[in-house]
Amino acid sequence: MHKRATLGVVVTGALALTALAAPAAQADEKYGNIKVTSVSVNGGKAVVVGAKAKKTITLKFTVTDNSGHRMATAYLYRGANIDTADSAASPSKDPITCKKVTSTKSNCTASFTFTPNYNAINSVAGTWKTWAIAQAKDYDYVQKDNLKSFKVLRAAQLAGANASPEPVAKGATITVTSKLTRANWNTGVNGALGGQPVQLQFKKAGATAYKTVKTVNSASTGAVSSTVKASVDGTYRYVFAGTSTTAGATATGDTIDVK
Repeated sequence: MHKRATLGVVVTGALALTALAAPAAQADEKYGNIKVTSVSVNGGKAVVVGAKAKKTITLKFTVTDNSGHRMATAYLYRGANIDTADSAASPSKDPITCKKVTSTKSNCTASFTFTPNYNAINSVAGTWKTWAIAQAKDYDYVQKDNLKSFKVLRAAQLAGANASPEPVAKGATITVTSKLTRANWNTGVNGALGGQPVQLQFKKAGATAYKTVKTVNSASTGAVSSTVKASVDGTYRYVFAGTSTTAGATATGDTIDVK
């Protein structure tokens, strides 16, 4: 098994991850019959990070070998490989915690934290990877440069929808407004998100599901606005599907009373 080297990831600005233990870049390796299976990052959900608050997530996987588990560790990173990573997250405990299930199987768990303006900056939003290595008692080992890919996304928000005028006469025009913003990890505040398609949805009174009425683009200020003809009582809301680097968002609905 290769000796582990030291990875220093230096990014201009506030991000500086130094002395992060990790291996030199190399292809996947395996010796013996050890296996790593049942991999889960954040329960299979995207990691959504707001403008200020830290986000801690969990990585889980199972190690199987006829001699039993000896040790395992893992790192999360953004980039072509861990040795040239743009950013990374190290486990809160290294080696990571693995609990014996049977004489040949152990379940491993590790916690990782994403911190805005540290290892979470705007330029590293998107697809991240999981480097991992596991070793058995008989020194079989497996190393994976990417055990599992997952998304780390900037949080988005849609302000509560506002439909006016209220109440409104049947057949009259109403205007539904909102505002789309997203977390700026570099500055610690939410900023306007313009030029994005946002769906206006309507749920008729007594119905259980919303239906899309139209799609409009947010303005450069993040403002969202559209007009519709009032027909029946119900609730309007906006929905943003998200992008490859930004999470989706749903506005709180506004109910109208049609006279």
